[in-house]
Amino acid sequence: MAEHTPDSFKILLEKLVKTPEYFTPEDLKLALQHLFTPDAALPAQIGAFLAALHIGRVERRPESLAAAAEVLRARALQAAIEDGDTDFVVDIVGTGGDGHNTFNVSTTAAIVAAGAGARVIKHGSKASTSSSGSADLLQSLDCLFTAPSPGTPLPISRVPFTFILAPHYHPALAMIAPYRKSLPFRTLFNVLGPLINPARPRGMVLGVAERELGPTFAQSLYEGGVERALVVCGAEGLDEISCAGDTHAWQLVDGKITEITLHPNLFGLTIHPLASVAGGTPTENAETFKALLNSGNDIPESLTPVLHFVLLNASALLVVAGLASDFKEGVALAMNSITSGSAWDALVAFRNAGREAAKEISEVERRKA
Repeated sequence: MAEHTPDSFKILLEKLVKTPEYFTPEDLKLALQHLFTPDAALPAQIGAFLAALHIGRVERRPESLAAAAEVLRARALQAAIEDGDTDFVVDIVGTGGDGHNTFNVSTTAAIVAAGAGARVIKHGSKASTSSSGSADLLQSLDCLFTAPSPGTPLPISRVPFTFILAPHYHPALAMIAPYRKSLPFRTLFNVLGPLINPARPRGMVLGVAERELGPTFAQSLYEGGVERALVVCGAEGLDEISCAGDTHAWQLVDGKITEITLHPNLFGLTIHPLASVAGGTPTENAETFKALLNSGNDIPESLTPVLHFVLLNASALLVVAGLASDFKEGVALAMNSITSGSAWDALVAFRNAGREAAKEISEVERRKA
């Protein structure tokens, strides 16, 4: 492999700045190898590179996203997914950045879908643009996240729902975090999260905050090996399926991408303003989560908007997972998951698995000492 140096990176940077239309996915892969190699790019070069990707809109190309995701997945720490080859693993995630600060619907929907029979391995992190990210909510529900050791794939046991904390698996991203934080715009790496799940899900519901990114992400998922997907963007610029009205969506099935429009009435549900599903702190959202999943058939009427918001997104995931033939059947399965207690059981199984893994690691460390 050729040596990566600031001089060799300078050549790539010049091509990106002067002729971005000719900056290929292979160029991008090589540039990223420089970024993730210590001392192979100067700080000024890294800032210029991220800005040029943004200004030249190279980061919006499906082939660029797929190429960057490939590099990051190759550098990620590995996870050993029990029955990962035979199960149809799914994920539901948003790119973030929509500014609406809604309740943690994708995390809740993931757990509800898991309670209905889906094998969900969710990839996420702490909040960056909202009050409560997926990891924040789960920590408030007493869940633990076990970090893998380099060179030793972390076993992911076969429970209905699992959460993978992104920073634990992507040390390469930590190298460029200071540069990203110093820039006044979201970079390529802000939207890559949904494409670099170490579990390599075969099905995905992926939310984007900008409609123009929908076809881009649908194509990128296909190029990354995802078999079935629904990329969604609420008409308000929401990176979830909206409970307030229309949602733009791109359906990936059998290698074919079809644009459709979703609406709560397709799910047999009524509309609710986004203000009625606003999120709070992780602790507040955890209380809402517990009230929703522990009320059986007596879910408080005040939670109806949040319930419907969750049902919309859980239903979509169940359709992608192949467990529901249409969105109304998906809603019925999701509702039963909630009222029967199966969704709560899925959370408890994940929480117990995390505690067991932490105990085993502590025992290993004790023996080493």
